[in-house]
Amino acid sequence: MLGHFKRKKKGTPAISTASLPDIVFILLFFFMVATRMRETEIKVKSNLPKATEMEKLEKKDLLSYIYIGAPAESYQKEFGSAPRLQLNDRLATPDEVIDFVATEKAKMRPELQNAIIIAIKCDKDADLGILSDVKIELRKANALKVTYITLKDDKKNR
Repeated sequence: MLGHFKRKKKGTPAISTASLPDIVFILLFFFMVATRMRETEIKVKSNLPKATEMEKLEKKDLLSYIYIGAPAESYQKEFGSAPRLQLNDRLATPDEVIDFVATEKAKMRPELQNAIIIAIKCDKDADLGILSDVKIELRKANALKVTYITLKDDKKNR
């Protein structure tokens, strides 16, 4: 009689999820430590002008930055002291603006490419000729949304 016991078929045991929060926390901590936010090294002087009427931009993911100014002191030996244009991490000429805009648009999702905003950080002492050249090249590249980065001027009555 002992041989007639019926064994119940056991299914595969359930996977324990008790350690799942620990694993997620370890991964989160790893990526927080290992990831470095990309910051552009500004190679030109950036003494921004002041303005009283400013608006804060909501969609910063649409921004691409162009810096205009004399090269910083550490770069003057190599590039001189004439105002220069910086596109991302390299000094450039206004002729390269069209390619820069095309590259920046290619990085964006297709539905956002026509909404690109070019943010110009121009030194207040820079020659405006280079700024004018950049604006002409932006028109050629069909980058018509341009904003100027300024500092807030607290003086209300001048």
